[in-house]
Amino acid sequence: MSLDRSDSAALDGGRDFATGLHDGGRSLATALADHAEPAAALMKALSHEGRLLILCHLAEGEKSVSELEALIGQRQAAVSQQLARLRLEGLVTTRRAGKAIYYAIRDQRTVGLLSCLPKLFSEAA
Repeated sequence: MSLDRSDSAALDGGRDFATGLHDGGRSLATALADHAEPAAALMKALSHEGRLLILCHLAEGEKSVSELEALIGQRQAAVSQQLARLRLEGLVTTRRAGKAIYYAIRDQRTVGLLSCLPKLFSEAA
């Protein structure tokens, strides 16, 4: 996969990855320096295919464990294990309704990041 200048600028809201400039001419490293640890934790949480797919489904709205199980095609134990990790990382919130537990993405900035992924990994890229 490679990104040309037009793809990278479009993905970054007009900022230019090729020059490394971000927010008023600051380098990307400088802009992220104070937030590198939480950014790395987010990227680590996204590095597991199951967690990534769960978050993609949750980006569409709140889902129960059984809904996620059916959408992802994994057993309840596997889905619950990945949801526990996402809870531990602070990426999802829970709500109980009777016996069902519903999950939602805590921070909409995560949805923003997820929405960039199809463009990055499309056949045209």
